[in-house]
Amino acid sequence: MNHFDDFALDSAALPGPLQARLRAMREAGFTQLTLQARDLAGDAAGFEAAVEAVKASGLRVSAFQALRDFEGLQGPLHDYKVDIAKAMLESCRAVGCRLLVATSSTAAAQPGGDLDAMARDLRKLAMLAVPLGVRIAYKAVAAGHHVNDFAIAWDVVSRADCPNLGLGLDAGHALAEGTSLETLDDIDPEKLFLVQLSDALCEAPGAGCEPLSVFPAEGVLAARLAELTLRLDRLGYRGDYGFNVCNEDNLQLPPAVVAQRARRAAEWLSEDVLRRSAPLPNLMKLRGGAQG
Repeated sequence: MNHFDDFALDSAALPGPLQARLRAMREAGFTQLTLQARDLAGDAAGFEAAVEAVKASGLRVSAFQALRDFEGLQGPLHDYKVDIAKAMLESCRAVGCRLLVATSSTAAAQPGGDLDAMARDLRKLAMLAVPLGVRIAYKAVAAGHHVNDFAIAWDVVSRADCPNLGLGLDAGHALAEGTSLETLDDIDPEKLFLVQLSDALCEAPGAGCEPLSVFPAEGVLAARLAELTLRLDRLGYRGDYGFNVCNEDNLQLPPAVVAQRARRAAEWLSEDVLRRSAPLPNLMKLRGGAQG
């Protein structure tokens, strides 16, 4: 039995119009997706039509992304980003999504890295999300001006100490940077709101090959991705896994072909990785999945 309910495919991973991508995901067996905000705003038929297409697809939107460059700003820049955040939250709610991803700021105009100030900003964002029933997943990105590692992002989230603010973990980025898996033990699994998975065709940036993201088990990080996924499961993580894979090769293929490759990645994780847990069946069981 396949357990696709735990895995979401990013709408940016597939080419073509939104409705064609949604159909390809559904036909490949996925029940959820992570949705890019630009897919709604830039749809040829308009925002409302795109929202209706998502709802009609039957796919659950597990995460909506991404609010960028929010924390650490001051004055008019901060006020501007608050307005953007409010609009993003409304778009998130429009598609029935309960999780907005906020990525660490890459803005050059961001002042010094005061983690307490960033925490205050993220707490404010979380408070804006409360009336809409939305949670915030704060994710470090490689180009982050001050927060470019998930351990630092976790520090900021912990300082903010807000119930609907948690961490988003980009596993592919963490592994490519050589992050020790032992640092995952410091994270409260209840505050880990989203795990995004991708593989790579080279061990680390600058290793002499194209820094191309691929689906789990298509690259050289497969063993470490498996170890990371099992470690998170042992720690008690029961949230969603998203495939945040986007490369130019995929965007030149039919969406059904890309979706089927994502399906193989989901099968590998659910059947070959997480089901190799016979010695510890209660710890390794996928959320909602029956063990056979």
